[in-house]
Amino acid sequence: MKRRYSLRLYLAGAVAARAGDEMSGPALMLTGFALAGSTTDASSLLAGITISAAAGGPVLGALLDRTGRPGRLLAAALLLYAAGLGMILLGLGRMPFTVTILIAVLTGLLGPALSGGWTAQLPRVVLGDHLPRANTLDAMTFSVASLAGPALAGGVAEALGAPTAVVGSAGLIALALPAAWMLPARPGRARVARTTSVISDLAAGMRVIVGRRALARATLTSVVSCIAQGMLTACIPLLGERVLGGAGHGAMLLSCAAISALVANTVLARFPRSAAPDTIIWASALVQAAALALATRGQPVALIVAVLIAGIGEGPQLAALFAIRHRETPEHLRAQIFTTGASLKITGFALGAAVAGPVVTRSLPGALALAASTAVLAALAFFAIPSATVNSSEDGAMSS
Repeated sequence: MKRRYSLRLYLAGAVAARAGDEMSGPALMLTGFALAGSTTDASSLLAGITISAAAGGPVLGALLDRTGRPGRLLAAALLLYAAGLGMILLGLGRMPFTVTILIAVLTGLLGPALSGGWTAQLPRVVLGDHLPRANTLDAMTFSVASLAGPALAGGVAEALGAPTAVVGSAGLIALALPAAWMLPARPGRARVARTTSVISDLAAGMRVIVGRRALARATLTSVVSCIAQGMLTACIPLLGERVLGGAGHGAMLLSCAAISALVANTVLARFPRSAAPDTIIWASALVQAAALALATRGQPVALIVAVLIAGIGEGPQLAALFAIRHRETPEHLRAQIFTTGASLKITGFALGAAVAGPVVTRSLPGALALAASTAVLAALAFFAIPSATVNSSEDGAMSS
């Protein structure tokens, strides 16, 4: 199976699914505003489909770990996610809005399938020696998606209408179905999985995240970094308006960050062993802190340079986080830990945006300074958990 399933197919499916996911958020907001006529309703749709991912991630990951054909379950999750987007579109203006929000929440439970659930399958696609480079390429798909998704949503909505943009996002996710369905199987896993319950698997996954210090350090640092990133995102519209001459120009800042993240990971893919992922995790947080501090100057050139630097920090940090998860996670809990990590990061991002919202209305520089301080805290959080040397025999026992 591994010889017949190529890394190119994996990456193509990841790009399609993740671009569709990144496209769905702006498309839903534009559609909600167009059909419901309310910015509150539009933002509620986005919040519903995003926040519920935090609850769905661990359970979805545990189920992926328990099946011998995770690709089949992953494909089913993608299909249901795409169908959920279609149901939201059909429900707007036709069903009570509370029902539409409920559909969005249920759809969002499957969101981690497009991120952590997919990445957890990578070690069965490539051999161990090639995993570092493949891991960086996988992280690059997030940057490509974050760059292409919103641009596609805006372009399609402008040309064909906002509802068509939602259809387009669902279509992109559906394009990833063959790549998911064909993912390599795990012979014998289904038979083993029946000896434990889902609850016990969830408990075991949390014990690994907390108990393996390298994984705990990386998880904590990445989540706190996401809080800082959420704070920056909350500042984007006002930065566009005050510094670049228009709130709509804020989207350009996000594109700049995505481009620089992509370039940074392209370089990292050529030299995958140039730095230890543990070092990259905390150093990238400091890079993001410096970028956010620079953004407080409120000058156009300084702001653009700042978001470019922020992307240089965000891209390699994500690749390093994936590398540490692959290294530290027992194979039978891999999907759960990846989806749980994705859920925690989503929650951190949402928390950062929520905290920064009231602050930015009072002081834009103050909100950016708070974000910079949070990024510094992310780096310090890495060292707050002491390192520990675990010998190979202990690693083997924990992975068995």
